[in-house]
Amino acid sequence: MNSALWVSKTGLSAMDKQLNVVANNLANVSTTAFKKDRAVFEDLMYKTVRAPGGLSAQNAELPSGLQLGTGVKVGATQKDFSNGDYNMTDRQLDIAIQGKGFLQVLQPDGTIAYTRDGSLQLNSQGQLVSSGGLVVEPGIQIDPDAVEIMIAEDGIVSVRRNGDADAQQVGAINIAGFINPTGLNAAGQNLFTETNASGPPIVGVPGTDSLGTIAQGMLEASNVNSIEELVNMITTQRAYEMNSKVIASADGMMSFAIQQL
Repeated sequence: MNSALWVSKTGLSAMDKQLNVVANNLANVSTTAFKKDRAVFEDLMYKTVRAPGGLSAQNAELPSGLQLGTGVKVGATQKDFSNGDYNMTDRQLDIAIQGKGFLQVLQPDGTIAYTRDGSLQLNSQGQLVSSGGLVVEPGIQIDPDAVEIMIAEDGIVSVRRNGDADAQQVGAINIAGFINPTGLNAAGQNLFTETNASGPPIVGVPGTDSLGTIAQGMLEASNVNSIEELVNMITTQRAYEMNSKVIASADGMMSFAIQQL
């Protein structure tokens, strides 16, 4: 088989994965605190006909050699954890992390997941929960007679009850950071889970240990740049077309060679 056919096939496969990444980014352009992905490409093994530095004759060293590539693959996808824009909502339970870090939520199996989505709500027991109903960790209970909820930059949660002039502290929101956040596992539903690559969480008070602060009445938007993704989509489409043309050219060359036999 003409090796160019295989090389182009790997190019088509890689561009298909790249388009999937772009499509997912565009689909989540309005998802709260979504972090865009980028595809990381790697070239495949080379077929070495003549090794660089080999001898072509006595005391004559090859300056470059002859190596033929066998294609490309998508080796990884990387999350971009740069902050998105911050939108004012003026809703008491909406918070945004300004800087690094994640909110902690308790999953049904008892493990901790991490999220940047600060659109919090109250469940039927008055517990502070994520938009998906997962309890914020550590747990914070809001009394039903609370008329105002205040969340400070350092995560302190206070409420003012009906008939009281002063607010009372009812809990605190901690933030978790990671040495390598790109190593987190994207679990869907705006959640991430810890992996060996991410390292263990570093939990602390917002505003300390390089962790971000909390802003009440705001939400972080997706960091997807739709114009940039549209350019990536066009570039991917053109690359896909070029690889298809290589296949057509290789097929034409093989057909011509067969006809000459």
